[in-house]
Amino acid sequence: MKNKIYHIAIIMDGNRRWAEKRGKPKIIGHKYGVLSLKKIINFAINYKLNILTLYAFSIENWSRPFLEVIGLMRLFIFSIKNVMYELHEKNVCVNIIGNKDKLPKKLVFYIKKIEFLTKNNKGLKLNIAINYSGKWDFICCVKKISYQVKNKLININQINENIVNQNLCLNHLPDIDLLIRTGGEKRISNFFLWKIAYTELFFTNILWPDFSCNDFLKILNDFLKRKRRFGGNISL
Repeated sequence: MKNKIYHIAIIMDGNRRWAEKRGKPKIIGHKYGVLSLKKIINFAINYKLNILTLYAFSIENWSRPFLEVIGLMRLFIFSIKNVMYELHEKNVCVNIIGNKDKLPKKLVFYIKKIEFLTKNNKGLKLNIAINYSGKWDFICCVKKISYQVKNKLININQINENIVNQNLCLNHLPDIDLLIRTGGEKRISNFFLWKIAYTELFFTNILWPDFSCNDFLKILNDFLKRKRRFGGNISL
């Protein structure tokens, strides 16, 4: 049976190395990364993909140089301001996931604005992870379930995969079918640990600013040829 693609995730890696190879400041690599992001989002819209989830900034990324982090926060604000109405016109539903407590207030303001503006859109579901990590997601989940058990909203024996899934980020969306990582690294880097239990993985050496729509299409075609067994003998 031919694979169906409902949910694609991308770890957009390689911006800094792209800039370093050209003798430019790291923030320039991130700016060119945004240009690639716009192309891929438009491709996803035109290709009529259902869900696209992107890893933009992990909790661990706070350990990067101060000026780089500040530059990234400003770039997030600028990008959201400049694309929100265009994405809304294209019927995209935007959801920013992650711990917003540490984010700049101005960024949180625009996150709320773009989410409110696009919340009823029925086209591409675009999830962007900012200040996210899979372990943080699990910890929040454990706290929520513990609260429910403590207040007798659920019985401890009721805890199962569905209960766990309901208390994680993206709980309303299906598991990830395909995870792409650019930049040559071959690791998950604390991304959606629960949602990728049977995800197909694709690693490419292409740095994110150089990642093209044609590269994306080739990976999608590769995915369609794979046999997915989900622990069994039959591809679903």
